[in-house]
Amino acid sequence: MDNQNLFITKIQEKIEKFILPTASKLSSQRHLASIRDGLTYLVPFTIIGGLSILISSPPVSANLQGTNFFYQFMLAWKDWASQYSNILMIPYNLTIGIISIYVVAGITYKLASHYKMNAIANTLVTTFIFTCISAAPEAYKVGEASVSAIPTAQLGASSMFAAIIVAIVGVEINHFLIEHNIKINMPKSVPPNVSGPFEVLIPLIVSTFIFFGINLLCTSMTGAGLTQLVFKIFQPLLSATGSLPSILFITLLTQIFWFFGIHGNNMVSAVVTPVTTANIALNLEAYNTGKPMTAIFAGSFNSIYGGWLTYTAILITLIIFCKSPQLKSISKVAPISTAFNVNEPLIFGIPTVLNVYTFFGITLSSLLNVTIAYISMSTGIVGKMYLTVPWTTPAPLAAFLSTMDFKAVILWAILLVLDIAIILPFMKMYDKQLIKETVES
Repeated sequence: MDNQNLFITKIQEKIEKFILPTASKLSSQRHLASIRDGLTYLVPFTIIGGLSILISSPPVSANLQGTNFFYQFMLAWKDWASQYSNILMIPYNLTIGIISIYVVAGITYKLASHYKMNAIANTLVTTFIFTCISAAPEAYKVGEASVSAIPTAQLGASSMFAAIIVAIVGVEINHFLIEHNIKINMPKSVPPNVSGPFEVLIPLIVSTFIFFGINLLCTSMTGAGLTQLVFKIFQPLLSATGSLPSILFITLLTQIFWFFGIHGNNMVSAVVTPVTTANIALNLEAYNTGKPMTAIFAGSFNSIYGGWLTYTAILITLIIFCKSPQLKSISKVAPISTAFNVNEPLIFGIPTVLNVYTFFGITLSSLLNVTIAYISMSTGIVGKMYLTVPWTTPAPLAAFLSTMDFKAVILWAILLVLDIAIILPFMKMYDKQLIKETVES
């Protein structure tokens, strides 16, 4: 046991010396932190948009025969949804349909707040610029009348990467000009709420000309505007991040961070969140247009088939198989929180930090879960995720609601049984060790 503790201590020292400083810098880096935190503002909008598409597009075939009450209810729901589809789709069209607008606003607000700049004024600036280069008004002929309308095709999920760039570069331009006092200085007697908008006037003009110039240059050289060009450039990265090897690497890295007491989800969220958010929006757009969904690494994929699943398996082993006073006491207080995906009572009560038993059990289970879930979705056995659910939704229910496929619940249950089988030997060894320590003390 002393040799084991010495080994763990040496590894921890290496982690703290080389990895922890890098991970901390990555997590606190202002641009990555702004992307991560800014995208959290999207969650309510994606939930509203998801509910809208769910209500307006019930998961039922028109060929279904109303042979019982449930089928009759589903068919009646489908008829009602078809009748009021235009109204029911309004929340979707104004959330997921133009999600890049919210991306620009959220990231700009967080980055401008970091610089202690006028966050609202800067948010308006970058939102205006992004709209100019992605959805400039176009003239249409309606009958004999000419109307001007804003096309929303480039405001959806496909333009999220362009939105991120506009938000970051726009704020940096404004910050540079303001720092060098290139702004309209109002008399000190003028209230801040009046002088604030004037401070961003020159940065607004400069940013507008810069992005307009880049957009025109891209269009003339490639035939695609900045929003389309950025998406094409980042599409290989998006595809690579959604591959099974990259998902397994992210899963393993997360568990290593957790083992050494570092919040693994926070460490990788700056990289993972933009991808999973974009993918859930792309899947929802594909579902709405009747096209096949392609993204597997979307929404809460890693959570539903990761920690939410493995910690449920750990809790079950504690309740049924473990006998040590420490684990028994944890098993009594953790069920409610674990049911709603709050795993901190188990993480800090067992504890799982610097615990080789739980580390191997959780890591092996997580890698197996992700692999099987990925293969099941890529082969079409289980539907892909296209709806966003609140993170406190019980995991089996979240698996169903995010895919609207009951086979996802069956898959989750099968993986739970496998996880219990994998985790049980490790937890039994740990439980035996705790009982021995209790007797010796």
